[in-house]
Amino acid sequence: MTGPGRFAIIATALAGLACSTAAQTTSATSKWQAPPDAANTANSETQNPAAASIGRKRFMRACVTCHQEDGRGQAAAAANLRTSEAQAQSDGALFWKISNGNAKSGMPSFASLPETDRWDIVIFLRTLKNSSSDRLPGSSANKEALADTEKQKPR
Repeated sequence: MTGPGRFAIIATALAGLACSTAAQTTSATSKWQAPPDAANTANSETQNPAAASIGRKRFMRACVTCHQEDGRGQAAAAANLRTSEAQAQSDGALFWKISNGNAKSGMPSFASLPETDRWDIVIFLRTLKNSSSDRLPGSSANKEALADTEKQKPR
């Protein structure tokens, strides 16, 4: 296997390793803030109708190992991206965190991904929100939310 396939396997393995070695992410995440100039950066993909769909694909390749398909995270190993705290962050702040990572919490840097892919992931993250009943992964509501994202794919 060569090229992108090998890169995807290596990236997934490294992300899994980072997840398994992360400790006390919740407290570290709450103190992990993007610099103001980065937090104020506008998302260049907001007008792209396919951004959420592309972002979901990239998330499934690069982030799902630690954050799970629904974004809830793996126990203490990764942040729950559905929380109001995570969702309240600006697009620029999320982009900065994806790009730079956080060695203290075990979040790897994904600066090697193309910039537009990182912005698309941010747009996809906006589709991951807690419901009032905090549904379990695999519930029909979560499947519907993912199906809505899939409907946005360009044909």
